[in-house]
Amino acid sequence: MQKRTVAVALTLTAAALLSTALPAGATSPGTYATKTPYAPQQNPRTYQQAPKGFVPVFTENVSRHGSRAASDSEDGDLVLALWAKAAAEGQLTRVGERFGGDVKSLLAAMDKVGYGQLSGRGERELVDTAVRLRKRLPTLFERIVGNSERIDVVNSGKDRAVESGNLFAAALADNDPALKPLITPARADADLLYFHKSAGGEEYRDYVDNDKRLAAVLEGITDQPATRTAARNVLKKVFKPAFVKRISAGEFSGIGTETEAAQAVYALYSIAPAMSDEGSWNMGRYIAPREARWFAYLSDAEDFYEKGPGFSDSDITYRMANVLLDDFFEKIDAKRAGAGNLGAELRFTHAEEIIPLAALMGLPGSTEPASPAEPYTYADNGWRGASVAPMAANIQWDLYRKAGGGSKRRKGSKGSKYLVRMLYNEKQTAFKRDCEPVSKGSYFYDADELKRCFGRATS
Repeated sequence: MQKRTVAVALTLTAAALLSTALPAGATSPGTYATKTPYAPQQNPRTYQQAPKGFVPVFTENVSRHGSRAASDSEDGDLVLALWAKAAAEGQLTRVGERFGGDVKSLLAAMDKVGYGQLSGRGERELVDTAVRLRKRLPTLFERIVGNSERIDVVNSGKDRAVESGNLFAAALADNDPALKPLITPARADADLLYFHKSAGGEEYRDYVDNDKRLAAVLEGITDQPATRTAARNVLKKVFKPAFVKRISAGEFSGIGTETEAAQAVYALYSIAPAMSDEGSWNMGRYIAPREARWFAYLSDAEDFYEKGPGFSDSDITYRMANVLLDDFFEKIDAKRAGAGNLGAELRFTHAEEIIPLAALMGLPGSTEPASPAEPYTYADNGWRGASVAPMAANIQWDLYRKAGGGSKRRKGSKGSKYLVRMLYNEKQTAFKRDCEPVSKGSYFYDADELKRCFGRATS
């Protein structure tokens, strides 16, 4: 009975998503999902100023690695195998005749960069973000230099996160050479920044691999008429109708089904913008916006249930991110206590950590889980991989101290000694609703108020 309810809800959503108009109240889903290249989300000239008398004394962040090449050549290999068969039989469309060359060129560029490694665009994303950080907090970095405070760089231990951290740190030093001797050698901490694969993620991995409810909802989302229709529409751009029918009939199942083939085309389309410094392939000619939105939705649905808010009766997807949130609070507490002489903590990780942390913190777009009886859809849930965890996504906390202030705390900034401001993808962002800012409409929060609303013991 539950599976039938899921199927009906999804059929209605498919009709909405494949129409030209978006559902009322829904934000644009984009078409690249978590492969979306990074862009800062706010002009720094529009940031709120800190309350009078408060100066920045510490900053910390966690950042996803920058834009990268695909993890491997599997998607390109699949569609090229079908393309070669169709070419030999004269079964390519006029557009499809160009497809093989574009895919081969894109694969060659990714192979040269290194599968899974940062592209030129990804390198620029990290460098530019570092430069903006330095420019955004000039007095903090002057303080760091003046007090010879340490800038700590931590990564997951995986190549693209290591490179992202190194590029970020080098850009800070290039922008302000006085910072160079203060930047510590990067260190890896998988338990902190690759927790989904560490000991603390064992229960989570069992959920992803073995949970029957998860498998059922993802199968219900993917295995529906709208997916098959979208897949055939994608394939018809490359292959003549007779060849598409043969793919749909399973003649080439040893290579891939119609859905697998179309998803491979979408995967190449979605990774191409990350490779824009290495070439231009215009993969959009092989997939229409309507079909790209549908396959972005399928990608988002998988990430939503496997990494994000997930089911409303479970926190298995994001509970393990507490280790990272704890580290944010611990660094704030150490600074407040005057321990460690740390001026900045810079962390570099992956979407598998950013997405659950966003859900744990209740960041915009990550506040609504899905009812077990009503699956995630674009029509009724604002979660989008493109905004929650694009390439180089980042969460930053800045700690401000009141110059010469005492430790007595009363409601309002006048009674606070330490305030915290959060930026999410460089946009000033309110903490979750349970947290009370120092004044209505402010983006600044008393540090102890944050500990209270996140269930951490106050200092």
